[in-house]
Amino acid sequence: MSWRQIFLVLKREYITRARSKGFIISTILVPVGFAALFGFGILMAVWESDTKFEIGIVDETGVIFPALQQINEERYLDFTYLSTDSLRAKVQSRQITGYIVLSEETIVNGKNPEMIYTGAGGLQLLGSIRSDLREAVREEKLRRADVSAEIQEIFESRIGLDTRRLTTEGEETDDDAGFLAILGMVMGVVIFGSIVGYGGFLVRSVIEEKTNRIVEVITSSVRPIELLLGKMAGVGALAMTQIGIWLTAIIVMASLAGPVAGMLLESQSSAMTEMSGEMAEVQAELPAFLDIPTVETSIIVYFVIFFIIGYLLYSSLFAAIGAAADSETDTQQLMFPIMIPIFISYFIMFQAASNPDGAIVVAGSLIPFLSPIVMVTRIAITDVPFWHIGLSIFLSVIAFIGTMWLSTKIYKVGILNYGKSAGWKDLGKWLKH
Repeated sequence: MSWRQIFLVLKREYITRARSKGFIISTILVPVGFAALFGFGILMAVWESDTKFEIGIVDETGVIFPALQQINEERYLDFTYLSTDSLRAKVQSRQITGYIVLSEETIVNGKNPEMIYTGAGGLQLLGSIRSDLREAVREEKLRRADVSAEIQEIFESRIGLDTRRLTTEGEETDDDAGFLAILGMVMGVVIFGSIVGYGGFLVRSVIEEKTNRIVEVITSSVRPIELLLGKMAGVGALAMTQIGIWLTAIIVMASLAGPVAGMLLESQSSAMTEMSGEMAEVQAELPAFLDIPTVETSIIVYFVIFFIIGYLLYSSLFAAIGAAADSETDTQQLMFPIMIPIFISYFIMFQAASNPDGAIVVAGSLIPFLSPIVMVTRIAITDVPFWHIGLSIFLSVIAFIGTMWLSTKIYKVGILNYGKSAGWKDLGKWLKH
């Protein structure tokens, strides 16, 4: 086996695909899409909406409306003096968003009040109004029960939970469980998409060379194993280049998004000179989606390792399918068995987000054809024992050697097989050849 020949195939595959319009356009469009996403997020964070939702209150109790006004003076309006027909007319003409009639039964018997409204505001408005009503009614019930101020504070208190992660080295770190769960799933999805996308890319490349009979010329000077390894390495290098460009662009945009949003929020809050100090402080805070925690270097390193492992495991099989098929349409029945473990690992990945140490997740992270997606998700979310990671890599390497042996036997026969696509019986014969 000549490494020089493999490199020549790699170089040809890489340069030819990298110069294609599809590669260039997709490489550009993804960062542009993320830039648009970040821009839209910043715009939504700093946008000062002029939309106001005004709710008319008919307060038959005489005590709930003042409490609601203390919560949100602009939203709740006192329309106790108006009839129901007048209120309905105001809602129909869109003068107000809706109205609520509050009776003594709401306080005494806990009867749910009813809101007649235009349907505007969505779930966020409905949730906010429900919360405000609960608070106002609760305060009135406590007042009527002649409960002391100290007891009222107890009822109003809401205890949260602050968490910190203790590493195996005995160091305490910030616990960003939510962010890490999302990060793990994103990395799993990237590997999933890359295996399917670049694997399909490799299949089309092999079929294209068979269809154009270029492979006959190539195999006259290059051995099938050299051609297979060169194509796998070329498409893999192309994948690493494209994903590297995307990740670099996203990291740069993420680092710039925070300062840009901060500047916009600062200019917005400085213009609100009449705003109270507390509200100004809230407005000046960065949006939550821009407050990105630091990602450990080890997570990135493991992502690269399992990305390469996943690509190598499946790319050899995809190349063999391309060699066995006579057209892209004929690859569907051969690809189905290979896609099964990919989708199984994809579904286990979601289980890993909620229970990274569950039996199914741990088993999936060790099984070679599942581990590239499942293990990288586990590593991002929780502290995985190093021997788990080492065993997963070792088993994946053994599996890769096996798939390469099978794929090479199929590939060297299949690339020169024309006229019809091979079936499972044909593949069995080629393996015995």
